Amino acid sequence: MSKNKSHKSTLKRIRLTKTGKVRHSRTGGKHLRSHKSGKHLRRLRQDKFVSNAVAKRLEKLLFRRLRGRDQARASIKKSPSPEQSVAIKAERAAALADAKAHAKPDLKAGKKLTKKVAKKAGVKKTTKKTSRTKKVTAA
Repeated sequence: MSKNKSHKSTLKRIRLTKTGKVRHSRTGGKHLRSHKSGKHLRRLRQDKFVSNAVAKRLEKLLFRRLRGRDQARASIKKSPSPEQSVAIKAERAAALADAKAHAKPDLKAGKKLTKKVAKKAGVKKTTKKTSRTKKVTAA
């Protein structure tokens, strides 16, 4: 399977802070400023962080976790450390083994006896074999 490629043009237009916020510059503040009012220019300087909805959209482009201006740092789910992921896998394996040990299929409830169900229950399925013969004619 091929790698996910992050959107390079998006990365050139934004800066990511260490806390995961996305900082960008607003449009209209670079040149031709003389005809714009001071109020307009101050407003362009104000909030440089994107909203939660835009951050969610950018996550899909960049294949990484981001947060918007109103999200708490705890809202981003952190990746587990290697030791934690080993512990999580062991817990899942133990839970799966426990579930397999206690779960036996109910064959009396009118379920069709399939190979999978029979294998879980430890029952051998008996089938009647009928022999069919084909007539082969030589040309």
